[in-house]
Amino acid sequence: MPLIEQSKILILATDGYERSELRVPLDELKNRGATVHIASPKTDPIKSWDETDWGDTVGVDIKASDVNITDYDALVLPGGQINPDKLRMDKDAMRVVNEFVQSGKVIAAICHGPWLLAEADAVRDRKMTSFPSIKTDLVNAGAKWTDQEVVTDQGIITSRNPKDLPAFVAKIVEELREGRHQRHAA
Repeated sequence: MPLIEQSKILILATDGYERSELRVPLDELKNRGATVHIASPKTDPIKSWDETDWGDTVGVDIKASDVNITDYDALVLPGGQINPDKLRMDKDAMRVVNEFVQSGKVIAAICHGPWLLAEADAVRDRKMTSFPSIKTDLVNAGAKWTDQEVVTDQGIITSRNPKDLPAFVAKIVEELREGRHQRHAA
């Protein structure tokens, strides 16, 4: 049950992440005292998608292939259409997601980020939300989808879009206080 000030959080992303869905958790969690690292399949800075065009970049702290999940208390999966679609095709990124799912540690996915949880077969029989365009994908993977700003099921947090970021970040902090969750197999 780490306090946010003692928490180490990993954000997994690549080119095409929704800018606010990475930047807001990164900045807010750091401002609250957490150590936050960004992992990606590549070591070069990754480029955001900012509403309708490419945006700025953010540096990568660790390559996905080098991530040891025992070093982290939580995983954040930002959305955007491009980012999670690329990540779910990357074996190292999916290893990180799968290991976090199995660990019971906090996982927070926003917008299209839950695609990675579907790829990891971690949505079956779980209450979830997402950007509406992937609702059918999640339902077909077995999720109990609902249209709410933040939904939590056994330490897996999901939100719909950038407007939900304040509730999303607050729920990450709350779930970190609760610690690991026993999860039923998806």
